[in-house]
Amino acid sequence: MNERAAPAAGPEGVPSGALTVFAPEGIGEIEAGDDLAAIILGAAGALLRGGDILAVTSKIVSKAEGRQVAAADREQAITDETVRVVATREHPGGVTRIVENRQGLVLAAAGVDASNTPDGTVLLLPIDPDASARALCAALRERSGLWLGVLITDTVGRPWREGQTDIAIGAAGLAVLDDLRGTEDSSGKRLDATIAAVADEIAGAADLVKGKTSGNPVAVVRGLGRLVGELDAADARGASRLLRPSDQDMFRLGSAEAYAEGFAAGQAAAAAAAAAGAAACACGDDPA
Repeated sequence: MNERAAPAAGPEGVPSGALTVFAPEGIGEIEAGDDLAAIILGAAGALLRGGDILAVTSKIVSKAEGRQVAAADREQAITDETVRVVATREHPGGVTRIVENRQGLVLAAAGVDASNTPDGTVLLLPIDPDASARALCAALRERSGLWLGVLITDTVGRPWREGQTDIAIGAAGLAVLDDLRGTEDSSGKRLDATIAAVADEIAGAADLVKGKTSGNPVAVVRGLGRLVGELDAADARGASRLLRPSDQDMFRLGSAEAYAEGFAAGQAAAAAAAAAGAAACACGDDPA
């Protein structure tokens, strides 16, 4: 492999800190067993530079890995991929379920996708998106001789915000978090809580050029070579670093779960109060 390559200087008049994002054309439809690295390099190889980050839509990774399955009932497929139901809401077309899926992601319909697939089939997310990203990154680096990073992205909604955006569900060869704690801002004030989710920010930027209907499932992000690093198999967490541990999640419970727990706690408190009151009355009635 080549030595780590510094990102190339931008065109004349473009600031050195500029970010370039573009979507190579010509990738086409992906089928089970396809060599994604070869297909991506065939479409984008001549355009790539050391330090580039490739944001790859999870849909084509799932297709290449054979994650397209027969499912006459999409709802059953969602149930099968669900670990925990966070929230549900009825609407004229059925019921929307926000769930935690097998990959630990909280999102609508467990990531089960029925769009752009033949009737009677659905597309599931990669079994291990980080492992998929590592395999793809290793193949791209070996065949291109370039120091590249890879993100696997998927579209999600956000609590308290309208619309959807792309996030990183798999990552390899780059930092997914930029921990700024302990540094100082421009006014000299210490930062104690700031950790930038750079992988998600890159995924969102990449989606602006990939689009949802353009047929361009890969974007190249240039200008963030400082985030690209070793592909270390011993440290394989990748994008799973972005999943907040349950004991630190202030909003882990969905509304139904919170109501049920609050109701149970209320009943327990009422029963305890009633028992204490009964005991007090019994003591007051004691002739002694």
